Amino acid sequence: LVVGTHALIQEGVDFARLGLAIVDEQHRFGVAQRLALRKKVLGAEYVEKSLAAADDFSRPMQELSTEYCWGYVWGRPGLELRDRSLINIAMISALNRPHELKLHVKAALGNGLSKEEIREVLMQVAVYCGVPAGIDSVRIAREAFAELEAAKKA
Repeated sequence: LVVGTHALIQEGVDFARLGLAIVDEQHRFGVAQRLALRKKVLGAEYVEKSLAAADDFSRPMQELSTEYCWGYVWGRPGLELRDRSLINIAMISALNRPHELKLHVKAALGNGLSKEEIREVLMQVAVYCGVPAGIDSVRIAREAFAELEAAKKA
């Protein structure tokens, strides 16, 4: 139902009658806007590679991510991209998702955060989520910084 929601809306399905809620359509981006924002934040090369690598099993997850993360949340008014990056770094650190953390640390720098601001978020993670989470997150952030530096030199 998640992936086909837009088609159901176009067909006039009465979601309220079915006891279902629709995410605020007012702030929903179109497909082109979603992909453009996702590429702006995460980098075009990363997004294109992820989409190209999607198969029948993983494609629905790519569609879900693009639809909801980039279509409903990242493009909403109320928070700047840099603020959303700060929040994501904290949450992803707390959830212990190293791959996504590295990706979002790189994105945060592109969204205008400094290494010092990222470090401060990770210090807060250590206090509220545990020192091991903070230490791991600092290590992953350093790897992200090193990869970006190496890419600049290449």
